[in-house]
Amino acid sequence: MRNLPAFIFCTIALCLFIRTASADEGGLMDTMKKQAEPLLVAMGLLGTPYKMGGTDPKKGVDCSGLVHYVYKQSADLDLPHSAKALSQSGTAVKKAELQPGDLVFFHTLKKHFSHVGIYAGDGKFVHASSREGKEVIVSSIDTHYWAKHFDGARRLQLDTQIR
Repeated sequence: MRNLPAFIFCTIALCLFIRTASADEGGLMDTMKKQAEPLLVAMGLLGTPYKMGGTDPKKGVDCSGLVHYVYKQSADLDLPHSAKALSQSGTAVKKAELQPGDLVFFHTLKKHFSHVGIYAGDGKFVHASSREGKEVIVSSIDTHYWAKHFDGARRLQLDTQIR
């Protein structure tokens, strides 16, 4: 793996722990696992090439293709392949209340809700970048560019069954 920040390694370790932990149905561990699973899948796609319109990590993904793939694999959700359409999914979340797995939206290309990523915690998000390396990367939501272009966040309702 590349030189990733320590929080990413901690996130991956937590996800792996949660993935193997057993708990009562509907317990705290089940809830934690539901929230961590999409992030685990997203982290596994770091370095995947960017491809406009892409939804297959083997061929490349764009920002909404990444989100579509991650939530299909981790929660069996069939989400739209459009940042604008994704911005209508789930429930609105304030920036100060972001949790790992929440979708974060940005206005790029002079259009609102034109870029989407998955919040990873600690002010970071995973997204398919058409600029920085043209691949799936982790960026800080608080950098000047992303903070200036933040459009909001949504929390998806994951079903109660754990895969």
